[in-house]
Amino acid sequence: MAKRVGIIGCGTIGSQLALAVDSGQVKNATLVSLFDVVKGSAQSLSSKLKSAPKPFDDFGRFMSQDCDVVVEAASQEAARKFAKPVLDAGRDLLVMSVGALADKELLASLQSSKGRVYIPTGAIAGIDAIRAVKHLLDSVTLTTTKAPKALAGAPFFETSSISLDEIKKSTVIYEGPAADAVKKFPANVNVAAVLSLAGIGFDRTKVRIVADPAYTTNQHEITATGSFGKFQFTVNNVPSPGNPKTSYLAVLSAIECLRSVCESGMRIGS
Repeated sequence: MAKRVGIIGCGTIGSQLALAVDSGQVKNATLVSLFDVVKGSAQSLSSKLKSAPKPFDDFGRFMSQDCDVVVEAASQEAARKFAKPVLDAGRDLLVMSVGALADKELLASLQSSKGRVYIPTGAIAGIDAIRAVKHLLDSVTLTTTKAPKALAGAPFFETSSISLDEIKKSTVIYEGPAADAVKKFPANVNVAAVLSLAGIGFDRTKVRIVADPAYTTNQHEITATGSFGKFQFTVNNVPSPGNPKTSYLAVLSAIECLRSVCESGMRIGS
């Protein structure tokens, strides 16, 4: 029986996921409902899909629909607000705004809920390896390099004297723990949250953010050391069409994660 899928958030990632399910890229899945707090957003997306999922701007009505898997593809705020009700209803949840899970109380509450939580690897590589050696890790550092325009609008700049328009060469604009980075750059470093959950946690995972006007890709470099040896992974991602803050790989990773939830058969990786 096909898994019934609902999506929270009809922006770039939500729309791409909806199109993937609607076009049959995800087998054994049927898109049944869409939710977005912006009035008309869910309706607009639904009108473009042949499956015509029911659109809602009211969360209660969205939750009244029969659904097996809900995808959160909206924001950290949405994850904090809607994740627990979804799980408490016994539904599985795929979380895209992973930075919200830096909140230890929220993370603990989700882990004790009825449903299962799925987290895509996002725009990075090597997460299986990090998970395999997490008990042997001494240090993990993520260096993210993006064009200045891809970092625009982050809360970090509300209190920083740094002007992105004045950056003419590669410049380190932030260094600190992942716990802080996911708050100051919520739309840019969800990868830091995924890395933290897979490895040594939000407080011990270090993040460096570099603005470089010469970059046309979003680059994430992971360096991990420990008694096992040393890992170093570098991924250069093409930005997602229509949203330079999101790597295209993040969208593809979400689609693949949804496939693993909905489809039976062989599974590769841990």
